[in-house]
Amino acid sequence: MNIVRMSGGLGNQMFQYALGMKLQSMGKEVKFDDINEYRGERARPIMLAVFGIEYPRATWKEITAFTDGSMDFQKRIRRKLFGRRAIEYEEQGFYDPKVLSFDSMYLKGAFQSEKYFEDILDEVKAVYRFPELPEMHLPEELYDSTREWLDRIEGCQSVGLHMYRGDSRSDEELYDGICTEQYYEGAVRYIQDKCPDAKFFIFSNEPKWVKKWVISLMKSQIKEGMTREEIKNLENHFVLVNANTEYTGYLDMLLMSRCKHNIISNSSFSWWAAWMNENTDKLIAAPNRWVNGMESDDIYTAGMTLIDAKGRVERKIK
Repeated sequence: MNIVRMSGGLGNQMFQYALGMKLQSMGKEVKFDDINEYRGERARPIMLAVFGIEYPRATWKEITAFTDGSMDFQKRIRRKLFGRRAIEYEEQGFYDPKVLSFDSMYLKGAFQSEKYFEDILDEVKAVYRFPELPEMHLPEELYDSTREWLDRIEGCQSVGLHMYRGDSRSDEELYDGICTEQYYEGAVRYIQDKCPDAKFFIFSNEPKWVKKWVISLMKSQIKEGMTREEIKNLENHFVLVNANTEYTGYLDMLLMSRCKHNIISNSSFSWWAAWMNENTDKLIAAPNRWVNGMESDDIYTAGMTLIDAKGRVERKIK
């Protein structure tokens, strides 16, 4: 039996569950550790249930057996004398084929690559499909606001722009200098060049900062001789979506996935939103680095256009 350790928010959980699906397709028994990372008061919610997913959970006894984490007195003494005897493996890089080779292992990692499940894409797509809005049984006010956003998004050349600022993450050095203001400005220009009627729906964990950024961006796009009507029209092409909490954040993923095009941050959340976007002509702009100090090619999918930290188009993934 393999145990996959779950961690992070919805986007990470989706990658980890997709890995489990791949292992199961190979005839391996898989269970999930949804205990260790989700015991604290500040733990993020496990949200796979929004897709109707029920998964086999590893028991605490099974987890401690694999990780050699028993608090039994004799085993604690043995660990102090001889070290831990864990049966565990931590993923190396974004795609590590060795992860797929084990029959009995406690697997730790983010598993952020389509390569893990590229031969079962249809099965993964079938699982990661949001139910229709009435089937979600949302409170009336939340249903109405989500329905309104969906109508607006589906009625124009919408672009889901996800601004997850790196300096709000716990390990700032890994993410610093990647999704810069210039990156987002360059990504917006790239989409506008391809789709002049694009309307940008902005999703962010820092709405106050976004408002200032949007004002600055619009000022940079105002050209000499533009009429008040043209300037007003420009303003209407940037909309901040600020409606959901940590516990209803899956609705942001739903809304972004229904946009015609996507600008993603180095975040598994917006990666999945773009991946679930079913528009055959979609444009996807992505940062040319995902984390600092690590080769990132394995996380990108065909059709993504990479933009660097200075806002320059680097290349399109084939």
